[in-house]
Amino acid sequence: MSNVAQVIQDKVERTIFTISPESTVLEAISLMADKGIGALVVTVEDKVVGILSERDYTRKVILMERTSKETTVSEIMTSKVLTVTKSTTVEDCLSLMTDRHLRHLPVLENEKLIGLISIGDLVKAVMDDQRKLIDQLQQYIAS
Repeated sequence: MSNVAQVIQDKVERTIFTISPESTVLEAISLMADKGIGALVVTVEDKVVGILSERDYTRKVILMERTSKETTVSEIMTSKVLTVTKSTTVEDCLSLMTDRHLRHLPVLENEKLIGLISIGDLVKAVMDDQRKLIDQLQQYIAS
């Protein structure tokens, strides 16, 4: 089974988009829309202090009738961020995401943000692993 290091290495887009907790929600949502992403890691300097997802926006701004221009990221972000390391297995990440209903996991190494993986990244990794196994089995059968 693959690990997070392999998932990050195989990603086409490795840019990690971050935002400050003092930024407005409008700035955050605009950045997400511009980059076509569903979450931003909230950082102060190099330290991860939260994560902001489209789900946070819909539940904590729209449903609570706040305004995107006046609400800051720190007011609606998820501050208890679950993270993984490069050595975490894809299977462990999928279990964590399924159990906690997450779509994104920041990857830290020595407390520093080095990546962000999504459920889609992990599903692709599982499919690649299965494809390799099928190829190996077909070669074994053919020989």
